[in-house]
Amino acid sequence: MSNPILNDKTFGKLAAESGPVGDAAGWAAPDPASRATRVDDQVSPWVGRVMTIGGSLTATGVLLVLLLGAATVGWQAAPVDDGGFPAISLIGVFVGMACVFGLMFKPTLAKVLGPIYAIAEGFFVGSISAYYDARWNGIVIQAVGATLGVALVMLVLYATRTIRVTDRLRSVIISATLGLAVFYLFSWILSMFGTDIGIFNYSSGFGLIVSIFAAGLAAFNLLLDFDFIERGSQHGLPKTMEWVAAFGLLVTLVWLYLEMLRLLARLQQR
Repeated sequence: MSNPILNDKTFGKLAAESGPVGDAAGWAAPDPASRATRVDDQVSPWVGRVMTIGGSLTATGVLLVLLLGAATVGWQAAPVDDGGFPAISLIGVFVGMACVFGLMFKPTLAKVLGPIYAIAEGFFVGSISAYYDARWNGIVIQAVGATLGVALVMLVLYATRTIRVTDRLRSVIISATLGLAVFYLFSWILSMFGTDIGIFNYSSGFGLIVSIFAAGLAAFNLLLDFDFIERGSQHGLPKTMEWVAAFGLLVTLVWLYLEMLRLLARLQQR
């Protein structure tokens, strides 16, 4: 599902552990003790103390490499010859969820929990991808391409300010994401009691509508991730936040990929 990591509550916890809070908007200023000092009329900057866009991208790249490596292992380990769901993939889901909750309570552990999440979730993504590819040959390549394409489009829309992340847009995206999460949970509970409302049926028209909405919502969550990284670097958040931001961005990308995978499967069933 969506990204519960890049939020003000998580930031507040990290800021409290890393140093004094900055402006009224809730963003942290660098520790005054680390401010630039003038030596022989030369200013020494904050070196390695504050969050930067480049540092966030580097951390994201590291996590993506780990995820892809684990996905390869998950793909090879998935027992999909019988056409059944690879139950082994659920190991990655549970470990990944534990990492997410752990980071929400202890954001300063992002540099440790991030790689663990990437490996665990990569194993899940690889296993579930093997399952889908066994049923619909070539669907994984299509889903990867669609995910990269959507991510690039959203980045361009954000960078050119075609879409501006305002407080109102942020609240709408977060509210819709939470609503979708509750709906998914409710549907899953009903399915356990034998009630199918269509979202788990690949040929269902209602399920197709839900998948389109979910994929679009995941794409808009990318805007919040980009906004968090940019604002964090502008306001001098602690450098630890680079790994928090990378973790959050990876969560959204995985969610978007899985929604694309399910959406493409529905389209091929029709």
